[in-house]
Amino acid sequence: MKCVIDTRSGFCVGVIKAIKNAENYLAQHHYLYCLGDIVHNNEEVTRLTNLGLLIISHKEFVELHNITVLIRAHGEPPETYHIAKKNNITLIDATCPVVLDLQKRIKANHECKNSKGKQILIFGKKGHAEVIGLLGQTGSQGVVISSMNDIHHIDFQKYSTLYSQTTQSLEEYSILIDAIKKRYHELGNETLFSFHDTICRSVANRSNQIKKFAAQYDKIIFVSGEKSSNGLYLFGLCKDVNSNSFFISKTKDLEHLSFHAKESVGICGATSTPMWLMKEVKTKILGK
Repeated sequence: MKCVIDTRSGFCVGVIKAIKNAENYLAQHHYLYCLGDIVHNNEEVTRLTNLGLLIISHKEFVELHNITVLIRAHGEPPETYHIAKKNNITLIDATCPVVLDLQKRIKANHECKNSKGKQILIFGKKGHAEVIGLLGQTGSQGVVISSMNDIHHIDFQKYSTLYSQTTQSLEEYSILIDAIKKRYHELGNETLFSFHDTICRSVANRSNQIKKFAAQYDKIIFVSGEKSSNGLYLFGLCKDVNSNSFFISKTKDLEHLSFHAKESVGICGATSTPMWLMKEVKTKILGK
């Protein structure tokens, strides 16, 4: 049986940074608090929890004092930093550099002298950690657009600047931009709209890469956490080009699948999927 792991799958740079920060701290200390899941993958969270990582909620964070807390790659709104200062909490800030740059751009736009009467639009998943952090840069005055159905929330009589969550689909973002442009044009207000390409290319490029990979094998095993938006999106692309694609979260999920000696199997995953887990999946498949 031919069984190959997609070398381009696995953690993105931002996630690698966050996990390295956690591992380095835990190598010298018994425990470390982390604000929210460090990554949307239960297997990796369990591994780090066994090393001493303690996942806490924002509600719990407010009640803590004089401790050290890791800020994950998704980033946080300004309020989190204010609470940390007030409660004497030391922060290990592992915000992804791409996300941090976007936060700064949105904040600068919001605070500029000519911002009055303008709207900041954020294309992203409502309630997602990154989006909460981005929205916080606007003092929660920004407008989150999750899909075409949210366009009606825009005031087309005002100047709008559109940004995107870094992990959104380039194709969907392009469609949204065209739709907003069209509405402004119909009202004769086309000069009131601008947009910025803020999607991370290391994530966006995975789309075409994973479709090419999925098309090369008889069967695709896609490994991802069930809460990973990126994982669900990429698996959908695999399914589109290879109907014989299967989504699993852990090696135990392979028990319901059968493999044949003459078939080729491709293993891939999300930007939140650890390589060690994909290697375990490969070992399990070859041992069946």
